[in-house]
Amino acid sequence: MKLDREIFHPSHPKHKLKLEYTETPFFCDGCKEAGIGLKYKCDACEFDLHKACALAPPTITHSFYNKCDFGFYYKTPGSAMRICNACRKDVLGFVYHCTRCGFDLHPCCANLPQTLNDGEHNLYLCLKLSSSCHRCGGKGLGWSYRSDCKNYNLHVACVKELLVESWQAIYLNVDKNKLREIQTRIPSLRGTLENHHRKRGGKVRKCCEIAGGAVCVIVSAILGDPTAIIAAVVGGFISK
Repeated sequence: MKLDREIFHPSHPKHKLKLEYTETPFFCDGCKEAGIGLKYKCDACEFDLHKACALAPPTITHSFYNKCDFGFYYKTPGSAMRICNACRKDVLGFVYHCTRCGFDLHPCCANLPQTLNDGEHNLYLCLKLSSSCHRCGGKGLGWSYRSDCKNYNLHVACVKELLVESWQAIYLNVDKNKLREIQTRIPSLRGTLENHHRKRGGKVRKCCEIAGGAVCVIVSAILGDPTAIIAAVVGGFISK
């Protein structure tokens, strides 16, 4: 689909927003979540929107919730704090909401691909886990990605936890020493997987090798741009 190079958006009516590609993480002023890759940006106001937020259709459906019709809202309906059913994180801005069932989805979560490929293996988006997540060790609520071999599972929420704290610190101009301390937590997923599987034999060790590329692809999808180029960039954060 060809994208318009410039758009007007109701959330920022004073200026046009221009389509831009960035390999630097940004903060979306629509959904209040991190992003990377394609975005719509106002140069005058430093206002950014994920492509998914800027071009969000007024209504969507999702295969996980076949009885739901999700409507797009610029802010959460009602006064109560709401939680995204995909990533289990607070909804702070743009949201898809089903008035019938009360479910909520961040725009980028609503657009997560059902299947991802890290170049060698497929990863499948799942509504529920049948085995534990390799990051948190639990099944819990929220969506996850699962490998073909079904030995590798990772909650969407757990991936966000690896990224959000670090990137929020960047935007809040945290002391450089503190920021460095926070950023060192990003590689912990790969280390956790390696330690978790070191004693469990070759079959699961192979699954750990799958995880190295899989994490990069999942991260890039969550940030709104599931492309191989962005996956390679994000991989730099994870593998340093």
